[in-house]
Amino acid sequence: MQELIGHLFNTVGPILLCVLVGFGLAKFRRPFDNKMVGSLVSNVGYPTLILSHLSAQHISVGAFFESIAAALSAVAYFGVIGFLFLTVMRLPVRALLSPLMFNNVGNIGLPVAMLAFGSQGLAYAIAFLVVVLLGIFTLAMWLPQGQVSFADLLRKPAIYAVVLAVLLMATDTPLPPLFAHTLGILGGLAIPLMLLTLGHTLATLKLEAVWRGCYLAAFHLAMSIGVALLLVSLFGLTGTARGVFILLCVMPTSVATYLWVDLYRPEDAPTVASLILISTLASIVVLPVVLTVWI
Repeated sequence: MQELIGHLFNTVGPILLCVLVGFGLAKFRRPFDNKMVGSLVSNVGYPTLILSHLSAQHISVGAFFESIAAALSAVAYFGVIGFLFLTVMRLPVRALLSPLMFNNVGNIGLPVAMLAFGSQGLAYAIAFLVVVLLGIFTLAMWLPQGQVSFADLLRKPAIYAVVLAVLLMATDTPLPPLFAHTLGILGGLAIPLMLLTLGHTLATLKLEAVWRGCYLAAFHLAMSIGVALLLVSLFGLTGTARGVFILLCVMPTSVATYLWVDLYRPEDAPTVASLILISTLASIVVLPVVLTVWI
């Protein structure tokens, strides 16, 4: 457990420091084009990150698809419960629903799952990651945009990256070293640029946005724990599958959802930025407790 907590600090710490750098750029009034960064991440960073990350895992396809149903159910429950909560609270559904639905199962969830449960745990975690990534480039984009556009979806490179990555995994086909290394370099753009954008927005936060972020983060955590415990019972999950599923359900809000809110609903971006930051900070305490109590 001590090793896991140390690894968690080492995983979350760099994320917070990158956000702090973006915050500093705003405070020192350095040029920063949010739309240009968002376009670069959407069209280059995330597609190459997806293809590089998933194609390198070579996990069991059976274990991969067996876990997808549970992950889809979790996201669906998050969506229904989140929609009801936001409607009752009279909060902007189009901006806030996707951050409540999609968790950070990539740069936080994968390494923690690997350390806690080994290679088998990583297989389950990647299945959850694929569901989240597909959701980020469909629902998470359509909600703040205010329209469903399958034609626009077909122009998103990330969708083709997911399809190609799954084919490579299914056939156990490795990428040639030249392409693998190139994708690794380009994929490295995505997370740092999004964290810098997040930090840049945090510099403009008002007290109201901070307060909203706090109670939204608390609601997100309570909802996540409740849904996780319900679904492990309904699906009869045990052992590693149960542990990884609960762990990924309680991950903090995905940074990637911020991309679309910032592009299409900039007036609500500060609230989403606050929710992401607070839920990420809370994970330093929450995840060790969850691992101790429920796993």
